[in-house]
Amino acid sequence: MISSTLNTAPVSKGANISIWAAQVIGSALFLMSGAMKLFTPIPELAAMMPWAGEYSEGFVRFIGVVDLAGGLGLLLPSLTRIMPRLTVVAAAACVLLQILAILFHASRGEFEVLPLNVVYIGCALIVLWGRGRKAPITPRG
Repeated sequence: MISSTLNTAPVSKGANISIWAAQVIGSALFLMSGAMKLFTPIPELAAMMPWAGEYSEGFVRFIGVVDLAGGLGLLLPSLTRIMPRLTVVAAAACVLLQILAILFHASRGEFEVLPLNVVYIGCALIVLWGRGRKAPITPRG
């Protein structure tokens, strides 16, 4: 018989604060990135991110919406305690997004942006582990 792997031990205050910090930082990073891709004129964006000038505006704006959704998902479900498991889903999606971004940028020889992608993926992994295993948020109820 397989037993549940949910952690029943109390979570230290420091661990919980660290997970919240990763959520806030990760959320802010994804929200800023999304807002930039969504609202910056393409010529200005292409000066900062050359790929943005080489793909359709619709694609660039879509990636902005995806980033915004990830940023909101990393934080809001946990903060509101409404369907907090969505934070875990959002974190997993953010990890996947960053793996794809790393592959995309590496294929284009844009290795200088990979450290930022590593920061994004690190925050998302901490949230994925923290809210999925270490310190899940209890739903309102």
